[in-house]
Amino acid sequence: MKATARQIEKLRDEIRRHDELYYVEAAPEISDREYDELMERLQKLEVEHPELITPDSPTQRVGGRPAEGFPEVVHTRQMLSLDNSYNIDELRAFDERCRRLAEGRALEYVAELKIDGLSLSLQYENGLLLRGVTRGDGRIGEDVTQNARTIRSVPLRLKSKAKGIDTGLEVRGEVFIPRDVFERTNAEREEQGEPRFANPRNAAAGAIRQLDSRLVARRKLDMFAYDLLVNGRKPFPTHWESLDWLDKAGFRVNPHRKLAKTIDEVIDFANEKEALRDDLGYEIDGLVVKVNSTALQDEFGATSKAPRWAIAYKYPARQASTKVLDIFVSVGRTGAITPVALLEPVFLAGTTVARATLHNEDEIKRLGVKIGDTVMIEKSGEIIPKVLSVVTSKRTGKEREFEPPENCPVCGGLISRPEGEVVARCVAADCTAQLLGKLIHFASRRAMRIEGLGVVLAEQLIGEKMVKDVGDLYSLTLEQVASLPRMAKKSATNLLTQIEASKTRDLSSLIYALGIRHVGERTAGILAHELGSLERLTHATVEELDAIPEIGLTVAESVRDWFDDEGNRALCDRLRAAGVKTEAERRGSAEADERFAGKQFVLTGTLASFRRDEAQALIEARGGRVNSSVSKKTDYVVAGEAAGSKLDKAQSLGVTILDEATFKGMLE
Repeated sequence: MKATARQIEKLRDEIRRHDELYYVEAAPEISDREYDELMERLQKLEVEHPELITPDSPTQRVGGRPAEGFPEVVHTRQMLSLDNSYNIDELRAFDERCRRLAEGRALEYVAELKIDGLSLSLQYENGLLLRGVTRGDGRIGEDVTQNARTIRSVPLRLKSKAKGIDTGLEVRGEVFIPRDVFERTNAEREEQGEPRFANPRNAAAGAIRQLDSRLVARRKLDMFAYDLLVNGRKPFPTHWESLDWLDKAGFRVNPHRKLAKTIDEVIDFANEKEALRDDLGYEIDGLVVKVNSTALQDEFGATSKAPRWAIAYKYPARQASTKVLDIFVSVGRTGAITPVALLEPVFLAGTTVARATLHNEDEIKRLGVKIGDTVMIEKSGEIIPKVLSVVTSKRTGKEREFEPPENCPVCGGLISRPEGEVVARCVAADCTAQLLGKLIHFASRRAMRIEGLGVVLAEQLIGEKMVKDVGDLYSLTLEQVASLPRMAKKSATNLLTQIEASKTRDLSSLIYALGIRHVGERTAGILAHELGSLERLTHATVEELDAIPEIGLTVAESVRDWFDDEGNRALCDRLRAAGVKTEAERRGSAEADERFAGKQFVLTGTLASFRRDEAQALIEARGGRVNSSVSKKTDYVVAGEAAGSKLDKAQSLGVTILDEATFKGMLE
């Protein structure tokens, strides 16, 4: 047993080291696959020896079941907000106030980037993460410990070289979502027909308060630590020493920081970092400037809302005023009609902006925007510029109301806005404005995986009228493709090879590739598994679809509406005739396929012989269904080690409970 314990701890230390290299230092030494193998070995040993599982093990980062709510926690020391300064004069005035309070004593500052995220308090006991608490109103926050555990830059156990503070340790930091993750998340939400997040801060704030920590983990939050307390007080003579301790303890501390002897050094640092603002992988909106001496911090004290020893220096807002020359609408892949303001060009945040999104008709009404208005616009990072407000004082009376079109400006098809929705859509199946987006989506890696079919090539195929819908991809000839500009014969051959290979993709990929509104990858997989063929899906009623677990009425009606369109049904017939696989692949013998037909399973706890997804695949391959929660309709609960509340509920409902050995016997 001792040898096993040593082996487990050695694996944990190795995984923690690679976590720090990847998430904190951005210098990974091994591949993702090698990392996964280390984690799998640790999980297997912990399953075999559950008595050796500890709260700080890397396997304990993501919880199993959703929380029922967030308990309130009173902060040991109030999490105050900061006073803001918006120009150099105000920053110098802050320096003058601090020097008056210092009464001739030496004064230096620490300048740090102001991350655009949300504050989080982390509490540790004996080096182990005990609790994560949101800022809340500054006095009382919410306990989000399970969600904090999913943040890979948050150590579950402090590094040994930072030992020396065993009780009452509190670390405060700023949680944020990296720009690339934010952009990818918004692209996925758009594909699913869900509204985009307004900015990274909103995305991070929404994630940290999710009740299901598994959803939080997918958002890939990050954190920079910026403050250290022990029993509510600063443990070191200077703030700079606290940052150094946090760095050694395994926290991610922002490398862009400066110890400044004068306010002029702070100003130089601010100008230097503003120039790099767009090159960072996260959003910032200025600097935080703090008096370095913690004794002086205590002496200066605070007002009712902000410390006197710190200030936020906000960079000039990425906003500008300009004139709305016109409002037109763009048409997206799903037919979404988006009003766009055509602007008098204005230089903003390093680029010339001539357009800004108005999102939808309701937003135009809320803002009161008219053609000819002077408006304030904002640009943040990679986010499309947007209209913030109207400068009504500059109206002349010549402004015109925007009249939303009744027909698609591209194809002339009808525009529909279903009751209860804010987005109007072109409902024509043959709308060419939607075709580019549909082609790119159809060829994407998560759909039919047609490598080489990017935006430029898709635009060429559409422009040359070689492709009028995705079905035309399968009738392209070598001569046609090779005739396109900058397309050599070899490139054309490679593309056609990829198109041919896409015919063998599974049914769930095809359903997802069709771009049916509200049908993402997960839903496409459920539909493929439950119905087994595109033909059955084509004729399924709303009632039949709604009865499928995890589908629901909204998705059912959307699927039915899509297949009720004559053009969409014709497209499916053409795909079938071209040889695209339209039936689900059945695994194993006919008897095995039907062994669990009609049976509903729930998995709980850790299985020694299978990962959770492997067990689910084995059940589904035999005709069964795996649900996430236990109900009276559940036939079996498969209970592994450390089974949770699902086991309790199954026992209370009288549901048959299978241990792993019995489950394996049923599979065999």
